[in-house]
Amino acid sequence: MSDYKKKLIEVAIPLEAINAASAREKSIRHGHPSTLHLWWARRPLAACRAVLFAQLVDDPSGYADKLLDDPDIRRAAEKELSERIDLWEKRQAEPDSAAANTPEPTLEDCAADIERKRLFKIIEDLVKWENSTNEEVLERARAEIRRSCNGELPPVYDPFSGGGSIPLEAQRLGLPAYGSDLNPVAVMIGKAMIEIPPKFKNQPPIHPGMKDRNHYRNAEGLAEDVKYYGEWMREKASERIGHLYPQVDLPKEYGGGKATVIAWIWSRTVPSPDPAFSDVQVPIASSFLLSSKAGKEAWIEPIVDKAAKTIRYEIRTNGTSAEIAEAKDGTKSGRANFRCLMSDAAINADYVKKAGKAGRMGQTLIAIVAEGKGGRRYVAPDEHHVTVAFADESKIVAENCRDTFLSGETPAKLTGGTCHGYGLDRWGKLFTDRQLVALNTFSDLVHEARAQIEEDALAAGISSDATPLRDGGIGAKAYSEAVSVYLAFAIDRLADAGSSIATWSSSGFIRFTFARQAIPMTWDFAECNVLSDSTGNFMGAVDWVWKALLGFGPNATGSLIQHDAQNVKLPDEAVVSTDPPYYDNIGYADLSDYFYVWLRRNIKDVYPEYSGTIAVPKAEELVATPYRHGGRANAETHFLTGMTAAISSLASQSSSNFPATIYYAFKQSEIEQEGLASTGWATFLQSIIAAGYSIVGTWPVRTERAARTIATGTNALANSVVLVCRKKEPTAEVITRAEFIRALKRELPPAIAEFQAANIAPADMPQSAIGPGMGVFSRYKAVLEADDSPMTVKTALQLINHELDDYIGGIAGEFDADTRFAITWFEQNGMKAGEYGTANSIAQARGISVESAKHAGIVESSAGKVRILKRDELDSEWEPATDAHLTIWECLQHLVRCHEKDGISHETALLLKKIGDKADAVKDLAYCLYDISANKRQDAKEATAYNALIADWTELTREAATIHDTRGDGQTRMNL
Repeated sequence: MSDYKKKLIEVAIPLEAINAASAREKSIRHGHPSTLHLWWARRPLAACRAVLFAQLVDDPSGYADKLLDDPDIRRAAEKELSERIDLWEKRQAEPDSAAANTPEPTLEDCAADIERKRLFKIIEDLVKWENSTNEEVLERARAEIRRSCNGELPPVYDPFSGGGSIPLEAQRLGLPAYGSDLNPVAVMIGKAMIEIPPKFKNQPPIHPGMKDRNHYRNAEGLAEDVKYYGEWMREKASERIGHLYPQVDLPKEYGGGKATVIAWIWSRTVPSPDPAFSDVQVPIASSFLLSSKAGKEAWIEPIVDKAAKTIRYEIRTNGTSAEIAEAKDGTKSGRANFRCLMSDAAINADYVKKAGKAGRMGQTLIAIVAEGKGGRRYVAPDEHHVTVAFADESKIVAENCRDTFLSGETPAKLTGGTCHGYGLDRWGKLFTDRQLVALNTFSDLVHEARAQIEEDALAAGISSDATPLRDGGIGAKAYSEAVSVYLAFAIDRLADAGSSIATWSSSGFIRFTFARQAIPMTWDFAECNVLSDSTGNFMGAVDWVWKALLGFGPNATGSLIQHDAQNVKLPDEAVVSTDPPYYDNIGYADLSDYFYVWLRRNIKDVYPEYSGTIAVPKAEELVATPYRHGGRANAETHFLTGMTAAISSLASQSSSNFPATIYYAFKQSEIEQEGLASTGWATFLQSIIAAGYSIVGTWPVRTERAARTIATGTNALANSVVLVCRKKEPTAEVITRAEFIRALKRELPPAIAEFQAANIAPADMPQSAIGPGMGVFSRYKAVLEADDSPMTVKTALQLINHELDDYIGGIAGEFDADTRFAITWFEQNGMKAGEYGTANSIAQARGISVESAKHAGIVESSAGKVRILKRDELDSEWEPATDAHLTIWECLQHLVRCHEKDGISHETALLLKKIGDKADAVKDLAYCLYDISANKRQDAKEATAYNALIADWTELTREAATIHDTRGDGQTRMNL
């Protein structure tokens, strides 16, 4: 390939630190930019920041000789080299070792590693959430980028900007940030994050009565005005519609008196299928449980009067576990199947759908949640509250909304589920009358607030320039428009909380409409009090928005436009980093119509160019949705053709001085059902290679929390892979399958050894190995099969996985005989007992007997049976220094046992220290046993134990290094 400077991301990155920060970031609530407005599958800011930095900064291998001019680095490198050569020579003496043929370490190698550690430290500081606005940390990163880029900070372009994470982090690093998206909702999110805040940076607020303050940093003044005018809107709304949100009378057991309602709990109803009760609307509630908190359990008990054909609802507390379990199931008897409370007749899904489509689905109030002095109070339905909810004045406004801007269709089909088939086939039908009155009122107030803000801005001395925001204005008119955009976002957040898809969680809060990436049917729902101070209220939505604004401190220009990714024009010498749609995971356009109907109404005067269509563009969206393209084959063709065109455009325009980085997120089900050669993954890789890129690296970035609303086995995004791409050489050759396999065998083992040395977790190893493997495959013009047909990406992935399996399996040959016996026995039997004769044959093939493994303390042999000892059966007083029959197997199992018990602790680190020079072999065995547990025995619990140990290996090694020595009495001295 052409001579170019390798960037850090092409060689190594501190993956553990990035993954830890990315996972932690998912738990950050107030103040995180993602809370500005909902977007689906948004990449963590920490990962984007780290990837951009590593994409732009030179890898030290390109200037290692110059590093040696520094006496301190030279001394450290010489010491490191001596230790490496000792280990290398030892490995060369092991002919079966997978690392036996690695090149001899050099002084330059050691110097480069020392420098990498310095760069890694910058990244480790950079990815911490606390440092996301720390100018000292950010400037250190910017200085490093300038050093690698001839003093310049190059522009970054993301043609699939989505939630805006990449442009935002590019801007945070001082890089001119550009992006585009076909989806107007995504474009507005991007503008609100990177385009609007720089216009009003460090500007004080303009609202009346503001407190004197010397200096406002970044978007603090803008945020304060968003908060102020949000409160102004709430007060105006309270004057207009406060009577629609009456207080509730508390029963005597709660002290009596009035209380503010937090939410009204409704159940959908259908006519009883029993002819004797066909005139009765019966509830189809998925749950009657209101609170599951220990000691505060509360649930709804339906009281049925068959003679009067009525159902009323009472509140029960502190019941038995059986009562609570029954309440938890409501009237549900299966997925979309229920039982009739009147007759106990079955109500199946088809019946419910027909009732919904025929307009015979109703709703009944089953509980009221109020805010009492002692916390949540659950009150039985009150007829006055039912009357208010269905007031004529609400119905008139609601029907007008439903007949105008909310008349569009909900998606008839949708990845993840849709309520369309149950009669909620128009956007307006997703909301109750009162919800629509509230949302419509706040929408009217956004326009009124805009006029009020402009008046106040002029009074505060802001320029009277009437240039609108969209044309670059920064005067009073533009400022009022800017504030109103964020207020419109607050209404979108309110819509997320305030629909009949939102439900009540027994933990005591409202679960919003988009608890998952779908618009599912819900059988009971929570209607929040938008004027309260509790869950789902308007000021809560405003708080999320203005606090997110505080995190925007741009140091560079930013621009977002609406554009098709296949035809974008990049700035000169632009660096590409992008997070494209993931094959068929998420129907972004279908989902975002939910917000677009409100956003269009509320910002049409500010950005008319993003409000001109009735709905979000869908035909051009690069998602492989079979229901939109007439089948899976057509959907795949649409995705492959479009994505190839988009990536080709990027490859032809982007700078040759930098690699491109492209994110891909796996479905959990995709990995479980098809492995890493899955259709979506292979199709995505094919589009990148066909576009003219060579894939030179893959880094698995863990971007999802362990606790997600969507459970394992569904289409939840489980893990992201960052692909590092370089433009393919025009002189690329054609090779045969046999030549490709030989190249894999030559190049993949040392790359995997490097990953192991970097402590890549075993679970991440298959995705990491794809990088060097696809690097081999994609650098050639084509790899030909025996019949001269070009090898597919899917076949190449399978061959790469096979070579990885061979490498991991080959590690076993490097262990002591007892450990090799235990590996084979574990692979065949797990922890279960097996026949002695079979065990002895396996042992003899390794030059030992079963008695040897028994003497080593790793198996039990009795009554003609043999089994491996479980970790908790091992000698608790074991010490490696005094074990006369020490095995790698025993060292690992004791270490895992200690790690499972204590995690990253002094005790675990001390044991690692005691294991001493066998530590590398112990780590190798952990990789080997992870592979057996996860892929051959399907033992997730056992696999997790080995994966967790490797994931913490760096920290344990660092901790062990602080332990100066170990003594026979177990005492230690620390380097302090």
